Amino acid sequence: MAIALRADIFVAGNSPIHCWAVRPKLLSLLGLMFAISLVSHLALIPWVLIVVGLLYRYSQLPWQYLLKRLTYPGIFIVAMVGLLPWISGETVLWQGYWLTLRLEGLQTAALIAGRFLAILTTGFILLGTTPFLDMLKAMRSLGLPSLLTDMALLTYRYLFDVAAQLSSMRQAMRLRGYGLLRQTVKRQWSWLAALFGSLLLRSYERSHRVYKAMCLRGYGQSDITLGASVSRSTYRQSWLTTAAILSATLSFVIGEWILTYL
Repeated sequence: MAIALRADIFVAGNSPIHCWAVRPKLLSLLGLMFAISLVSHLALIPWVLIVVGLLYRYSQLPWQYLLKRLTYPGIFIVAMVGLLPWISGETVLWQGYWLTLRLEGLQTAALIAGRFLAILTTGFILLGTTPFLDMLKAMRSLGLPSLLTDMALLTYRYLFDVAAQLSSMRQAMRLRGYGLLRQTVKRQWSWLAALFGSLLLRSYERSHRVYKAMCLRGYGQSDITLGASVSRSTYRQSWLTTAAILSATLSFVIGEWILTYL
């Protein structure tokens, strides 16, 4: 049964990253993100950002796509590391009144923000150039349990329905006077608790109906192996990209080892 999914994350295109075979792309980019997370020296961060920036450029995704999705995570990371240059470290760079800018805190903040930006950008490259169903098929073919892939698919499929229900319920609350009349904080929280409680019950009941409908259609009776069908020509075209990403990943690991032990 074909399931229509919203494609607001995937961006269609003909770039080499779009044409990259899904399984080596998934393994290579996940390995790159893991290597970036291991970087603990600020000297490697510029090289990490250059590699990720070139990879994003190579994917031909619009820059608005990245900027739009970095807004809220950017606010979060700024809130998390914004105080580090002022409260952490001993080497004073600047001091005025009660504010003191410290070198160690500034370096730590730059390291965390750089890794955060690089990992997020790499994740958006993976999601923006790979259809969600193809990614699930690749995960299934790599040995991920079918239960996890099914849960991920159903979560993605019905997440938009839950959001639509939430929007309808909020509109119904506004039509009944919520937000238009002066209400106490306790009253507002009681309304919100009722809203999310009702949404949770509706989602729970719907999950039972969906599961029963799936069982009636044979779900769980046979184990169907999903594999991402990829032609040999696609593999031949993408081996160079895989080798380049794995080389960059290995170089980050070696560079981290050199800076740590030498």
